[in-house]
Amino acid sequence: MLENLKRLRIEAGVSQKSLAEAIGVSQQSINKYENHKIEPDIETLIRIADYFKTSVDYLVGHTHFREPMTLTSAHQWSEKQLSLISAYQMLNKREQESIDLILENYTNKRI
Repeated sequence: MLENLKRLRIEAGVSQKSLAEAIGVSQQSINKYENHKIEPDIETLIRIADYFKTSVDYLVGHTHFREPMTLTSAHQWSEKQLSLISAYQMLNKREQESIDLILENYTNKRI
């Protein structure tokens, strides 16, 4: 399911029709993706992610990180940062949500 498609589209100020034309599907398909009636194939998922400059993981709600991770950005992180990411990924969903709330408290940003 495309958990974040509608949010990304609305934030970008893009109509369903414009998005559909840009990625080569029908406006009805975009509507069905947003309403969880059908799911796109992997090629379409990639085109949508590329259009919004995000990752497929973010589109489907698998991560809260909008920016796609690249090898160059990973190399810029310290060992401690990489260790924290690894530890976070090993937590279950409830534990991750607890950490998210703590971070939101300290940063005043929705995670």
